[in-house]
Amino acid sequence: MKVVILGLSITSSWGNGHAGNYRALVRELAARGHHVLFCERDVPWYANSRDLRELRGAGLRLYGSLNELAEHAGGDIRTADLVIVGSFLPEGTAVAEYVLSVAEGRTAFYDIDTPVTLEKLERGDDEYLRPDLIPRFDLYLSFTGGPTLMRLENAYGARRAVAFHCLVDPRSYVGTASRPVWELGYLGTYSPDRQPGLETLLLGPARILSDRSFVVAGAQYPDQLEWPRNVARIEHVAPPRHQAFYSAQRFTLNLTRAAMRQAGWSPSVRLFEAAASGTPIISDSWPGIEEFFTPGVEIIVADSAADVLRALVETPAAQRQAIAARARQRVLREHTAARRVDQLEQELAGLTLRIPASGSRPRNGSSHSG
Repeated sequence: MKVVILGLSITSSWGNGHAGNYRALVRELAARGHHVLFCERDVPWYANSRDLRELRGAGLRLYGSLNELAEHAGGDIRTADLVIVGSFLPEGTAVAEYVLSVAEGRTAFYDIDTPVTLEKLERGDDEYLRPDLIPRFDLYLSFTGGPTLMRLENAYGARRAVAFHCLVDPRSYVGTASRPVWELGYLGTYSPDRQPGLETLLLGPARILSDRSFVVAGAQYPDQLEWPRNVARIEHVAPPRHQAFYSAQRFTLNLTRAAMRQAGWSPSVRLFEAAASGTPIISDSWPGIEEFFTPGVEIIVADSAADVLRALVETPAAQRQAIAARARQRVLREHTAARRVDQLEQELAGLTLRIPASGSRPRNGSSHSG
């Protein structure tokens, strides 16, 4: 199968949670013999912080404009068996319109930000997607599951919306855990709507447990933020170092953006990475979390600083290790790149020819359902 993916960035993980997903997905597709081309808009903020220069077993094409994309990758997009357009693309709406106008194979919108996408659509913000484009994709691969899938189909006309959660590559999480350096840590780019959770669930406990060490890693935190003396700051941790970073924590904290908490069923890639690393997780609460990890058994759910302090102070080492081991087993069983590619292949195999939505062109010269 020939696959073209147009995504936010695969070459830079700086402030970009999409990169790890794309790298694992492309690697698995290529390992199965699929021919993959990843197209990425060449923008300064990623060009200045690239930590990947080539894709083993797959093609990489950087483009500076839509015209350049059409010139250098138009033939690949037209003849691909599957073209995937990702969320948060620069000029994403124009790119999606172009893809849908020329692609002769199947098309999918891969939304790694579904609740944010829907918020933007409700505000009339069509930065990377317009409502009328949604029914023209054969598949809507959604970061978020639960009731959001019905909303995509019923309110926005998606032909088929499926939960396509974040994923990990098990080959990146092999090895034994190191001796913990920090009591509790957090890895995530600064986000105003996550900052209150960070203040409550990490910085608050750090101020109380002043004799223990904590860490926050991630880009774009404002310079004026005041950090407790026992909280180390790391600007960026590249994906190859994620396991080592998580393994250096007794517990790691998972924080969820407000839109994702409200929608529920939106596990972040960091959640799966931490579990795959064998580090016990303390997470904020959100609807559907129990469908991914069993609270108290595979994860600790905290609503307050007191909940976090109780976990840090009262959890015996054996229990902490058992929670981490069960979560790791769950992720490696259900949330790997291999499982997602299995799902993608099954979805494509299940698609049948159907009458195109209004405004879209027939695929493969056909205009009938079957």
